[in-house]
Amino acid sequence: MRLLYLQLEKIVLWRNKHIKQRTFIMLMSILIGVTSGLIAATIKTSVHYTEYFLTHFFSPYTPNYLYFLYPMLGIGITVIIAKYIIRNKVNEGIPNTLYAISKRRGNVRSHYLFSSIITSAFTVGFGGSVGLEGPTVATAAGWGSNFGRLFKVDYKTKLLLISTGVAGSMAAIFQAPIAAIVFAVEVIMIDLTTASLVPLLFASISAILTSKFLMGETILIDYKLEGIYLFKDVPMFMILGVFLGLASVYYSKTYFAIAEYLDPFSRWKKLLIGGLTLGLLIFILPPLYGEGYGTVNSLINGNVSDVFESSFFYEMQDQFWVFIGFLTALFFIKIVAAAITLHSGGVGGIFAPTLFMGATGGYIFANLVNKLGIFKVSEGNFTLVGMAGMLAGVLHAPLTAIFLIAEISKGYSLFVPLMITSLMSFVTVRLFVEHSIYAMQLGRRGELITHNKDQNTLKMMNLKSEIEDDFSIVNPTMTLGSLVDVVSEAKRNVFPVIDDEGNFKGIVSLDDIRSEMFVRKKYDTMFVHDFMVYPNAIIDLSDSMEKVVELFEESGAWNLVVLSDSKYVGFVSKSKMFSAYRNLLKEFSDH
Repeated sequence: MRLLYLQLEKIVLWRNKHIKQRTFIMLMSILIGVTSGLIAATIKTSVHYTEYFLTHFFSPYTPNYLYFLYPMLGIGITVIIAKYIIRNKVNEGIPNTLYAISKRRGNVRSHYLFSSIITSAFTVGFGGSVGLEGPTVATAAGWGSNFGRLFKVDYKTKLLLISTGVAGSMAAIFQAPIAAIVFAVEVIMIDLTTASLVPLLFASISAILTSKFLMGETILIDYKLEGIYLFKDVPMFMILGVFLGLASVYYSKTYFAIAEYLDPFSRWKKLLIGGLTLGLLIFILPPLYGEGYGTVNSLINGNVSDVFESSFFYEMQDQFWVFIGFLTALFFIKIVAAAITLHSGGVGGIFAPTLFMGATGGYIFANLVNKLGIFKVSEGNFTLVGMAGMLAGVLHAPLTAIFLIAEISKGYSLFVPLMITSLMSFVTVRLFVEHSIYAMQLGRRGELITHNKDQNTLKMMNLKSEIEDDFSIVNPTMTLGSLVDVVSEAKRNVFPVIDDEGNFKGIVSLDDIRSEMFVRKKYDTMFVHDFMVYPNAIIDLSDSMEKVVELFEESGAWNLVVLSDSKYVGFVSKSKMFSAYRNLLKEFSDH
């Protein structure tokens, strides 16, 4: 191990000496892009063959009871791998990446180099109703982060390498390089400058070429536009956007409601409850099996009969209310199935379920408009635009939604409807939900990174590292004479008062005793508690740095005491904190 460390150190020194920073970043972006393409191809291929092996013999005309068993088996294998082989919890990919950026200075845990690939293959291949985008992004981001750690780059460069992994993985999955870059900007929150744009382009291009070389010309959404949109359709696209915005609210609320229900249970109880429930849902509604892109393509191309395969309702699909009821059930239950999959122990992402719901919602909306007979709309076009509307609402990323759907469908003539529906959905959902579903868990804990550099810098600062503990401690029963002895040797002019049990009682400052400290006759008659005051502002060790800044502003103090469960920890000084903030901001910002 020591020999390996020395060799790596030599490589780092050689790189610093012989390769310029800009050239190094370009080379790394290509390497990470190729790695992202390999990751995407590995996950997609493994899931495809797993699903084919398990389901290729199913009859399309009758239900199959194996749909009930497969999901719990897949999630069970995932749980066992995570507990006994990886020995780490495998979190959701994109939120985990955001957390690493926000609170771990861009350091993604090393097990994400492979753990998401293995676990998601079993989860989704066996029917878990989630997508593969999250695990792919998590793995590629992990490689970008660990490449950065290997070459000992600074935080800003590490963030760029993570972003190239994210962009590369999205480009490889969807064959959509522009949308992949927009995604890195909107969701990962990297600043789009010339210095970052070129590496993102290199990563996206190399990832696409790698995935095409390994998998061929895979088309995720296979659709030919049914002519251009008509002006009379614009109000319908606006209404669709509002509808999908409200659906996005339902999506987020349902996701977290299921999480709150399942999370208190033990690992095995969650597996039992979630696995059985998910199996029942998929048995009744087979299109919930796996990612669901087959269903999306069936809807978008009007092959709705394929959606009813292997279900109880196959023979009844010609009945309008059965037809609409089945699709409506798919629309509302998809997020239920996805949330159960993830919170009962499965590994996957919510990108594919979002597109699934958007496609289903857009198709239902267009079908009902046509049934009303007021005027005719293209069900295929509305299905396509619905995907963008749902994506914009759930992810709070309207630009990603617009460019992604336009690129993967080659539907560039639908740019205006995509913009209208995405914008209406985004505006609607923001009235009710502050953060995207990716960010909500982090946002609730104050750990979310944003485009605001001041907030980002504060979030990356660690309160514990700013605490100063070299203050002289005094006891409330100590006499004035003893206090003067402490003052004579102290380096500070503030003295925390701590009782015999270690509880914080207050502070004594040099100014408080200045008028009495030269009156010797009071040395034995006055005590520390006579001078002690309790400060107006107290910091708890669990407080965020934003809270610390607020307390400094409100109190006007230069030093604030830090407590943990009423026990004294130390002080935070405004001058030291400002100095650390300035240094970190310099590192975080573009030069």
